[in-house]
Amino acid sequence: MHDDRSLVESRLKRVLEERIRPAVYPESVPLAVGIWTAPDEPVPVAEGLAAPRTPIAVGTEWGAPWGTSWLTVSGTVPPEWAGRTVEALIDLGFDANMPGFQCEGLVYRPDGTPVKGLNPRNQWVRIAAPAVGGEQVLLHVEAASNPVVLDYHPFLPTELGEKETAGDKPQYRLERMELAVFDETVWQLVIDLEVLGELMAELPVEGARRWEILRAVERALDTVDLQDVNGTAAKARSELVGVLASPAEPSAHLISAVGHAHIDSAWLWPLRETVRKVARTTANMTALLEDEPEFVYTMSQAQQYAWIKEHRPEVYARVKKAVAEGRFVPAGGMWVESDTNMPSSEAMARQFVHGKRFFLDEFGVENEEAWLPDTFGFAGGLPQIIKAVGSKWLLTQKISWSQINSFPHHTFLWEGIDGTRIFTHFPPVDTYNCSMQGREIAHAVRNFKDKGRARHSIAPTGWGDGGGGTTREMVAKAARLRDLEGSARVTWERPAEFFAKAEAEYPDPPVWVGELYLELHRATLTSQARTKQGNRASENLLREAELWSAAAAVRLGTPYPYQELDRIWKTVLLHQFHDILPGSSIAWVHREAERTYAAVAEELNGIIDRAQRALAGTGEGTVVFNAAPHARGSVPAGGAAPEAGAGAGCTVTDRPGGGYVLDNGLLRVAVDERGLAVSVLDLRSGRETLAPGRAANLLQIHPDFPNMWDAWDVDSFYRNTVTDLTDADAVEIATDTPHLVSVRVTRSFGSSRAVQTLTLVAGEARLDLGTEVDWHETEKFLKASYPLDLRTDSYASETQFGHLNRPTHTNTSWEAAKFEACNHRFVHLEEPGWGVALVTASTYGHDVTRAVRPEDGGTTTTVRVSLLRAPRFPDPHTDQGLHCFRHALVPGADIGDAVREGYRINLPERRVTGTADVTPLVTLDDDAVVVSAVKLADDESGDVVVRLYEAHGGRARTRLTPAFEHGPVRTCDLLERPVGDVEPVDGHVELHLRPFQLLTLRFTRA
Repeated sequence: MHDDRSLVESRLKRVLEERIRPAVYPESVPLAVGIWTAPDEPVPVAEGLAAPRTPIAVGTEWGAPWGTSWLTVSGTVPPEWAGRTVEALIDLGFDANMPGFQCEGLVYRPDGTPVKGLNPRNQWVRIAAPAVGGEQVLLHVEAASNPVVLDYHPFLPTELGEKETAGDKPQYRLERMELAVFDETVWQLVIDLEVLGELMAELPVEGARRWEILRAVERALDTVDLQDVNGTAAKARSELVGVLASPAEPSAHLISAVGHAHIDSAWLWPLRETVRKVARTTANMTALLEDEPEFVYTMSQAQQYAWIKEHRPEVYARVKKAVAEGRFVPAGGMWVESDTNMPSSEAMARQFVHGKRFFLDEFGVENEEAWLPDTFGFAGGLPQIIKAVGSKWLLTQKISWSQINSFPHHTFLWEGIDGTRIFTHFPPVDTYNCSMQGREIAHAVRNFKDKGRARHSIAPTGWGDGGGGTTREMVAKAARLRDLEGSARVTWERPAEFFAKAEAEYPDPPVWVGELYLELHRATLTSQARTKQGNRASENLLREAELWSAAAAVRLGTPYPYQELDRIWKTVLLHQFHDILPGSSIAWVHREAERTYAAVAEELNGIIDRAQRALAGTGEGTVVFNAAPHARGSVPAGGAAPEAGAGAGCTVTDRPGGGYVLDNGLLRVAVDERGLAVSVLDLRSGRETLAPGRAANLLQIHPDFPNMWDAWDVDSFYRNTVTDLTDADAVEIATDTPHLVSVRVTRSFGSSRAVQTLTLVAGEARLDLGTEVDWHETEKFLKASYPLDLRTDSYASETQFGHLNRPTHTNTSWEAAKFEACNHRFVHLEEPGWGVALVTASTYGHDVTRAVRPEDGGTTTTVRVSLLRAPRFPDPHTDQGLHCFRHALVPGADIGDAVREGYRINLPERRVTGTADVTPLVTLDDDAVVVSAVKLADDESGDVVVRLYEAHGGRARTRLTPAFEHGPVRTCDLLERPVGDVEPVDGHVELHLRPFQLLTLRFTRA
């Protein structure tokens, strides 16, 4: 037989596009349209409905960037359409290839009731089925003219990402405003032919099934009268019944489809627009659930539910009803789908606390899965947090984006730094925007790496990123794929149903230990420094606000600010979303975040100040408050004491050849005439910290123009070119007192200026490093280098509730790929008996490399902290302006010193007028056990909650002593629900912790 495949396939493509698909709407009449444009920000629905309209014709331009226009469409159903299905077709000027990334609309009835959302893949509104002739049609559309920021030529700098610079040029043109007859038979024929054509293209040419489908399609095309598609569609469908009825093979892969719309809480649009995106999408999905009895939809991010509850209560009522029916499934149990690398221990825990509590309070639903399809890698402390909040599964998609190494599993156990294991699944469909196309389903089958041991995978199905969700076409395709020869079997299922089946069929999955590192988007650890600093400052202030408010409440009966702290936590958690904290959003988002963080800081400082003033008492003395989990001199951890005299013993002298020598009896630091540290001598051990002939606190600048994803990526070739910033405008003594000495260095480079300050404090074996940069570079990467005379195969990097070890070498491609990594407060490198810590108050990105010196055979291990970048997309002015950074180099540090100094630099002491000693609410007798939170219980019972963890990576036995009257003591989960009792002995709680173990204790107040 002659091979005519391509002839039939080409015929199918053309006939579908040019004849059959247009026949879905065989008759139409125009709608009349009126428009009113809101003068600034979106207005309440009632105002938009009532505003006067001006007539507008199809083909007219509309919509300035970020504007809102209210359209009214009206018409009459022709009498001859009586009894038929009628829909309104509303095309605002959509590009069908950009769902979620351009203009969108929400349709309302005249009474203000939301109907459904409009987007490029969802332009219809059902009017009647069956229609009544002469029926009047009147609908209102709240149309958002969001500009296309990520266009067909991606990553071009654009000023569209900020309202003030976007201009007022209309972005769109009205394309289609019609009433039309909907021919469901033709629509079903379209779906039949799409499913079979897409499946056929994925089947082997040698197999009979492909040819059976080809011949059936050919017969259907022969049957269709191209001059009367509507009259012959039913007969054409009958030619396809046989091939659509042939069941799947018994061994077919099983796909759990779940309706989904990944909606970034901010990205190429501001937060306020996400509120509307969620409303449009959920309006569509609740409507689709009513029409499709087998369909199941899931949505994560409690914040997004809270938004529609507040802003679109009518839509929220529909959501609550669908949730109660088990059809609309809250997923993930997090406040937002956050970044997981950079949030602190407590912030990561609170993402789950606030998310889970919202779902429990609103719906009575408790999630057992974490749902993070798009997050940029996963920290090694996360499994323990997931388990501690009562969950046990994790879904993500993003690791499939890794550039270098292909992850070896799709279903596995992920083991965190403390040994906790979480059943984890990566959907082999390799997208969280599955649209039920044949190539996607076939890819999932071919790609699944656990064949022979497992058969189940999940496919989040629906348009996402900017929302939209599942379409009726996707549901119709899934129905045909339920049991179809040559395809995987597709069934709509809730995430929990999928995970239960997958776990049951795979009782002994492989184990992956440590972080899930994404080999992409590494620069998100550095982009938008102000956003990252605002986050870190907010986390630290929240710790203090809870600690001192709890102390004041317990000691003095001062009211505890439950509502204020709850609200502020949710604000901070929202800004940890995986396109806000990583610095990958438009300018609008980051400028707004900067203002929000300033307001958060002001409010939290007020809460802290009120509590501390109450605790400090009266008198003219000074009380020093220490929020860190370790004592500072005479000031206990978590307590306060009257100020003691400052230590003495610091000197600064001229260095031969230029520069200065700083000495405090513990460290001697030589700063040369260039303002670089050329020696940091640990006087206790007599050991030099820096590699011979190398200089520390060296600013280095690289060109930074990645191949794509400008704000997200830094490619390894950036290292090929580097400029050492060694020229100094001035090197001078900044401070010279017996208890503190410092040298200030001023440098100019490019269009920028940096001021570096090197400081020694009496009695402290650390070199404090301040860096102020007035940054005006473009597409550059600024780092600070510390070359250490130290050999180690791995180094410790702090993460949530502990630290993980990363290699310093590049033996394999897996190690070489980690050329930029995340730390929280410290990195620590150690040879047996001696180590060095580099601690930070606000930076996250860093790199560690090593080289063997030919001169002496010694090893130079260089740690570099990442300070600033200057990508131009999506914010063309990223990081421009003034920035201040604080770091410290700690020679002779063991891991305990690294932990202590990391907390110290992030939680500076506070001084308040008064004379009181403030006893800590709890004390511990082992510094290896760190308190991460002291607070009152969220249920407002007045109980005291203490969260702690083992921080050194070893076994710990510690005695916790509460300094307040209490009743029973219980261990709790992160939601503060008791899971066990603890019996105090002589007023103490004896604790035995495994490495990095997290523990929450709840003390009932007496």
